[in-house]
Amino acid sequence: MSATTMTRDAASDTVTAGRRPRARACALLMTPFFVLMAVVFIAPLVTAVWLSFFTQDNAGLGFGEPEQAFVGLRSYAAVFTDPTFMNSLALILVFCLVYIPVVTVGALLLALLLDTGVARLRPFLQLGLFLPHAVPGIIAAIIWLYLYTPGISPITRALAGLDLEVNFLGVSMVIPAIVNIAVWTSLGYYSVIFYAALQAVPREVLEAARVDGAGAVLTSVLVKIPMIRSSVVMVLLFSMIWTLQLFTEPMLLSQATPAINSRFSPSMYIYDAAFTRNNYGLAAAASVVLMVATMLLSYGMTRLTGRLQRQEAS
Repeated sequence: MSATTMTRDAASDTVTAGRRPRARACALLMTPFFVLMAVVFIAPLVTAVWLSFFTQDNAGLGFGEPEQAFVGLRSYAAVFTDPTFMNSLALILVFCLVYIPVVTVGALLLALLLDTGVARLRPFLQLGLFLPHAVPGIIAAIIWLYLYTPGISPITRALAGLDLEVNFLGVSMVIPAIVNIAVWTSLGYYSVIFYAALQAVPREVLEAARVDGAGAVLTSVLVKIPMIRSSVVMVLLFSMIWTLQLFTEPMLLSQATPAINSRFSPSMYIYDAAFTRNNYGLAAAASVVLMVATMLLSYGMTRLTGRLQRQEAS
């Protein structure tokens, strides 16, 4: 064996020996994550899939212990043929078409305003924008329910003084009312995400745009926004996933208006199936359908944006 071969083998053994402690350290550091993911995500997912294939039948006249019976895909067929579930998906689609553009554009405009340096006391403005996100969703819904309720709301009283009668809890206004709560809660959070991304834009690129004669608006549209495209995609994904899980706001508002029924959103449909109708198989099947829809939409959005980015790069 030549000296060169022996040296190469020794170097390879050294590299391999050096990789083993790093692999052990990585495995040790990643173990808590995988354990938490298994407990919080994988175990409930497997349980939901398993429950979706069964239903509970009461023995005798209903006085005996309920027994689980295998029903196959019957619960999934019931979900897809239930008009109330399809109506909830249609309402969520309308909600997405209103909420996602409003919150994304609004958060982006606020972040660009903060980044331009026009706004003074920037840290306090960031804190003020982020504070609504720190308020629990149920507390925010209670606050806005008070502001929406006729007779006690100062907003409706002020509008009545201007001869304007607005029923925020009516059929035509209930979706904008929920959108308003959602935007108020999440606008600051997404603004902080955009602002952090804008801070990572190289200053020399912005200086070059100014030297070329681009104003603040052109710099924002042609330089800043394209360079934070990944953050825009992330905000779109977050807002879409949150919208598909809409529950707290309509659930609380449903106590004050008949315009919101117990199956207004897919999450409310699942809650009603499980805890009102005691049909856990149907609730599990609807949960699996909602999860698959969320995953497919997220995957489709990321693939579409990735394809657009590659086309622009080429």
